[in-house]
Amino acid sequence: MRSLSDIALVAQVVAFGNTRAFDQLVRKYQSPVRRFFLHQTCGDEALSDDLAQETFIKAYTGLKGFGQLSSFSTWLYRIAYNVFYDHLRSQHEVSRLETAQVDALYHTEQQDLGQHNDLYLALGTLKEMERTCITLFYMDDLSIEKIAGITGCPTGTVKSHLKRGKEKLSTYLRNNGYER
Repeated sequence: MRSLSDIALVAQVVAFGNTRAFDQLVRKYQSPVRRFFLHQTCGDEALSDDLAQETFIKAYTGLKGFGQLSSFSTWLYRIAYNVFYDHLRSQHEVSRLETAQVDALYHTEQQDLGQHNDLYLALGTLKEMERTCITLFYMDDLSIEKIAGITGCPTGTVKSHLKRGKEKLSTYLRNNGYER
């Protein structure tokens, strides 16, 4: 069977209600979206799975609004980005914690997990936007322009977040026994 483009699959879902076409999109993007959330939540697998599921539900229900102004993947990552920040806002409202305190919680919860999770600990020291830009650029291999489209920030701002985030990660890892 020939593989269809993302746009063709979206068209089949919108025009004909073909849920199998959407299943193909989910299979294609579920790992990258889950990985995005794993990095954002500093390794919380259960939360990452929940947020990824919510992202695909929102994508499915909002598919008719996909205007093809960007690629499907950029549109989907934008939904994921919004889902994550909605989650942070809801956590803030429920617990009255500042976002920095939420980051600190992720940091302290994972201190004993060993070397494998050191990167998550380092990511936990970053501000949310720095972490988002770092993970999308270095871990998901997206261009600065795509990241700008996902976050709604100008490309210069994305570059600044990348620079500051990279410096903070480097300092954190150097201070915790990692050498260049």
